Amino acid sequence: MTGPTIAAPPTRAPEDRAAARRRRRAEAWAEAAGAGWKVWLVKIVCLGVIDAMAVYAILVLLTKDSVVITAVVALGILAINVVYLKPGLLPAKYLTPGLVFLFVFQIFVVLYCIYIAFTNYGSGHVSTKDDAVNALLIQNQQRVEDSAAYPVSVLEKDGALFFLVTTPDGTAEIGSAERPLQAASDAEFTGGRAAALPGYTTLNFAQLVANQATISSMAVPFSTDPNDGTLQTRDGSTAYQYVSTLVWDAAAGTMTNTQTGVVYTDNGNGSFASADGQTLATGWQVWVGVDNFVRAFSTESIRGPFLAVLIWTFVFAILSVATTFALGLFLAIVFNDPRMKSKKYYRVIMILPYAFPAFLSALVWQGMFNQDFGFINQSILGGASIPWLQDPLLAKVSILVVNLWLGFPYMFLVTTGAIQAIPDDIQEAGRVDGAGAWQIFRHIKFPLLLVSVAPLLISSFAFNFNNFNLIYMLTGGGPRFADASINVGASDILISMVYKVAFVGAERDYGLASAFSIIIFVLVAVISYLSFRQTKVLEELN
Repeated sequence: MTGPTIAAPPTRAPEDRAAARRRRRAEAWAEAAGAGWKVWLVKIVCLGVIDAMAVYAILVLLTKDSVVITAVVALGILAINVVYLKPGLLPAKYLTPGLVFLFVFQIFVVLYCIYIAFTNYGSGHVSTKDDAVNALLIQNQQRVEDSAAYPVSVLEKDGALFFLVTTPDGTAEIGSAERPLQAASDAEFTGGRAAALPGYTTLNFAQLVANQATISSMAVPFSTDPNDGTLQTRDGSTAYQYVSTLVWDAAAGTMTNTQTGVVYTDNGNGSFASADGQTLATGWQVWVGVDNFVRAFSTESIRGPFLAVLIWTFVFAILSVATTFALGLFLAIVFNDPRMKSKKYYRVIMILPYAFPAFLSALVWQGMFNQDFGFINQSILGGASIPWLQDPLLAKVSILVVNLWLGFPYMFLVTTGAIQAIPDDIQEAGRVDGAGAWQIFRHIKFPLLLVSVAPLLISSFAFNFNNFNLIYMLTGGGPRFADASINVGASDILISMVYKVAFVGAERDYGLASAFSIIIFVLVAVISYLSFRQTKVLEELN
């Protein structure tokens, strides 16, 4: 006996599907139009402003030959217009602003840091080779003896300053630091000297005095050939010719010192170097591959301090987590005892260090640890002169003490909540089985506590691994290693070392600092991954 036959649903013809798509599209447009013309006006105006800024950014990037970034910006702004002009795509409309900020402030920064780590970007190597050549020629300029005096008027246009020069043959030329001298046939002469030019504003005496420093530092090229020298003035009235002691040979790619005859050539590392290894101060940015990473681990004057800082960073992060967790847990257990009276007032007192700004606390502790007039030496230790922040070992002890003061309230709050979340019947079952207070804590409370607080301990470790504020405010990373070729001290952790290598001192090495940053990222990522795996094991055991 056969059952009833169920007819298959009729298949929709391609024409029906196309009609359905058109209907849905029409409904979407109708829904979008129903939002009102005011909403569309605001949308068009906002997109217009964004598109205008994007076009300006694209034009600037094109002048810098940044083809890849230009393409990314163009594709990004095209995608934004599609998302907000096309009906529907509601989730994308909400997600796009967050994705844009994520890319600009996170992804782009990380990618740029990775790029810099493979270059020699730093002091003396910040621009292109052409800029380095011009900078070297200007830095080594000297006034030509018996140079003709060029009457000059200082003009201003769109915020930029220009020299309007009267040449010895009586003609007028105009130029700026970025634009070589060129003829100014429509200049207006007063008393035999060019004094004004249509479209420009001539500076008066008061304005010359107000801009004296800028005018004195200006060097206007004679021509597009940098070897022709520049015009410079000290009083804003008369200019003289300056020619560099270095001569640039573009065909040979060499820089020659006319006084000593030494020839400098491109050494392939972004600098001009002589045959005996001497280099000119100003270089240019080039791709160096993994040289920064090799330097970090192979150069003795960098490797030794780097390894010392690396070890101390791990010690500091581990001890910071361990001490703050131990003290916070101890106080949480004490104040969770039902026999304790006025617990809520004690708990408020315990979290006060956490409520006070950390950088201000570090500054207060810095004054208390002062060797000569600090509260600890003068009041507690009876006038002792202990160099808490100057001795390498004592500086580290001081950092751990201050971090304990700043960190235990957080652990106290976390562990208090975790302890109160443990069911009482589990503890009661342990007591029925004959377990004492220590056994209940060790075998019941503590394992359950670790399951809930382990991720927070991992995040606390990552935070202390990069706890820049405490180190910078309390010790500044000192005392400095005497044998280190980089600016690093005994109490520095990796992140403070990176900051000092990149931004402190005359020699700033952004490439090496970026390489250190990548190393920090890898270390934190690996430790976090292994720690979270261990957390998963704890959850499975419980």
